[in-house]
Amino acid sequence: MELMPRYPQPFTLSEAALLDVLTISEEITRLQLSLRRLMDTQAMLKQVIQEAGSPEEADADIVQAFKENQGVIGSQEERILILKLALSDKGVGTAATHYDIESSKAIPDALVEAPSSNIDIGGSLEVDDSGGLHL
Repeated sequence: MELMPRYPQPFTLSEAALLDVLTISEEITRLQLSLRRLMDTQAMLKQVIQEAGSPEEADADIVQAFKENQGVIGSQEERILILKLALSDKGVGTAATHYDIESSKAIPDALVEAPSSNIDIGGSLEVDDSGGLHL
């Protein structure tokens, strides 16, 4: 089973399936925590943009940060999906709510155009002491 991601990812579904269950589970947790922080930041940025009256009147750096964060959120949500599929391939049920994430759709916005990409960057996976996965 292969998945064609919308965003560039540091690994493919096939590569993720080679990881052990604990590593996959820890990476999902790390990404979920990162997403929560990003979504909190997005809510603050959105408020600043709304208080300015419109995106055109808001600070350009704030608007740019908001747009960039939307891309990162989409990428991380997709990465979690890939990791959950890898767990499913290993016979681990992912229907439990502790694997669920709050969707970025909680912050709908016409400002954002999420980039789509079918880039397969390939590579191999390494896990470092910080808990992240790297090529």
